[in-house]
Amino acid sequence: MSTRDICLLLGATGVGKTLLLKRLQKLGLHGLSELGEPPSTLPTVGTNLTDLTLKKKKVTLRELGGCMGPIWPSYFKDCSSVIFIVDSANTTQISSSCIQLLSVLSAEPLHSVSVLILFNKRDMPCIMSLIEIKSLFRMDDIIASATQPITILEVSAGTGQGLQEVLNWLESITVK
Repeated sequence: MSTRDICLLLGATGVGKTLLLKRLQKLGLHGLSELGEPPSTLPTVGTNLTDLTLKKKKVTLRELGGCMGPIWPSYFKDCSSVIFIVDSANTTQISSSCIQLLSVLSAEPLHSVSVLILFNKRDMPCIMSLIEIKSLFRMDDIIASATQPITILEVSAGTGQGLQEVLNWLESITVK
């Protein structure tokens, strides 16, 4: 096991990557009881690096801004896992997120890394059901044809729903 794993945090602009990063960091330090109100965030232009100390290892989360999509591949060779975030409240963005996800999954350097797909903003009032989103994404087909192990979770970075499961996933994955 390497002393430091790098996990890429990817997704379109506005899906909640920065908020997720901040909330995971606070959750890792203080636990769910002290998560508090969500902090304000701005769209990321460039990258954000955040170190998380888990029970058994350290993980560096590298958030790549959604506007950097065309150059995401230049970061693929250095990562050991990927978290791909989808805004489940933004129905107009679902198809472009699916295309981005397929591009990430088909990249040669990522063929054996663990992938976590997060359907974020599950606390919003106008969201599709998980079944509807999975159907639009054709998740069953994607999982069946992907070379990577894929996990899917529903989260709300705003309320904290599902964030402990994200930390558990980061803890459980092993670097190939």
